Amino acid sequence: MSELVSALKAQLGEGAIVAGSEAPAIGGGYNRLGAPLAVIKPRDTKEVSTILRLCHNAGQAVVPWGGRTGLVEGTLADGAIALSLERMNAILDIDTDGATMTVEAGCVLQTVCEAADAKGLFFPLDLGARGSATIGGNISTNAGGNRVIRYGMMRELVLGLEAVLADGTVVSSLNHLIKNNAGYDLKQLFIGSEGTLGVVTQAVLRLRPKPVSQNVALVALDDFAHLPRLLRDVERGLGGTLSAFEVMWGDFYRLVTTPPAQGKPPLPQDHKYYVLIEALGGEEAGDGERFERVLMAELEKSEIADAVIAKSKAECGRIWGLRDDVLQAWRIAPVFTFDVSIPIGKMEAYVDEVSRALAARWPESKVMIFGHMGDGNLHFIAGVGDGTNEVRHEVEHIIYSPLEPRGGSVSAEHGIGLEKREYLALSRNAHEIALMQKLKRTLDPKNILNPGKIFLDEAAE
Repeated sequence: MSELVSALKAQLGEGAIVAGSEAPAIGGGYNRLGAPLAVIKPRDTKEVSTILRLCHNAGQAVVPWGGRTGLVEGTLADGAIALSLERMNAILDIDTDGATMTVEAGCVLQTVCEAADAKGLFFPLDLGARGSATIGGNISTNAGGNRVIRYGMMRELVLGLEAVLADGTVVSSLNHLIKNNAGYDLKQLFIGSEGTLGVVTQAVLRLRPKPVSQNVALVALDDFAHLPRLLRDVERGLGGTLSAFEVMWGDFYRLVTTPPAQGKPPLPQDHKYYVLIEALGGEEAGDGERFERVLMAELEKSEIADAVIAKSKAECGRIWGLRDDVLQAWRIAPVFTFDVSIPIGKMEAYVDEVSRALAARWPESKVMIFGHMGDGNLHFIAGVGDGTNEVRHEVEHIIYSPLEPRGGSVSAEHGIGLEKREYLALSRNAHEIALMQKLKRTLDPKNILNPGKIFLDEAAE
């Protein structure tokens, strides 16, 4: 492929390409990146088009890179061209009247949030990797995060986008309208497709009014049956302002509030469940009063055992810090991480079945469970065995198999990548998978875009 690399250098210049032994060989941690043939850093959509056209003609695999914070090995690029959009990071336009922002795909999520805030607006996507995850990566994985219960997944936050197809064709659909039923909504092809159908280069994001108030509480419960009732009660009582309902099982809460963790326990550590409740509203005093009134009603009904309400921004941050301190789980390493969805009504039985199965197989196992229960998304961190692939496959079977009969999903927000592709059929039927593969063959007939991700490689046409 030296001829291809030479041709790319001729088109883009030496500074845009790191090739051969200079290309990074990265492994371990959250995300394996592999040893790419070359890392290419285009400056604009035209250069992305040139790169893909040349790679398509040569039959060379291309793996798009955003912030590289994914958790399912969706950016593994062994022997491929790694297409990094880090230099395409500009905010191109903020329309305060229309409440939209147009950005390049390499723009970091936190930069977008701060730019919206400076204009008195709000971009609601929030996740732990906010300081490094890029908008292109968020789009390609249909990112979720902490506020899905109110604002939806990334899919609901994108009005339009521009993408480059495998052969270099640029499809520009930078729609700024909330309502636009003029034919197929082409952006949906690329949102959540993990870079397998095209490379997103720009996006039009939908902004919201900047919240005036933020109210946060941490509550404790000892009966799982109270959790869904609490969710619906506060959802109703807060009148549409509920923005997060994050549940931490007791073991996880104790882990993040016990040294060497920096977090201090705002509530005693002897309860079974802890819920972070957040409401974002438009009236400082009235919203706070209503928030306290709703929680007091739950205490009086004995739905919750204990509660603490943040009285300042700093206290809000400390409570959120407990939920975000996921890295504490590496104290029980080796660990395996999982991201699943399950109907709330079936969640307790599912968690019990998985926990019993893991304990039966590995009596010394430690399992940390937390997640966005308001939208049915749970995260498991399983500290079992010796960390080998054989053990991982056993754990995967235990966690994924009970999802199918309960109508759950093996991936709530992380995607499929390489890690979950053999389990895709547990959440998608044969006709759905066949249609996905047909779309892949149609848009990428040579199978050069992130090949092997989501489902096994098919023969190129």
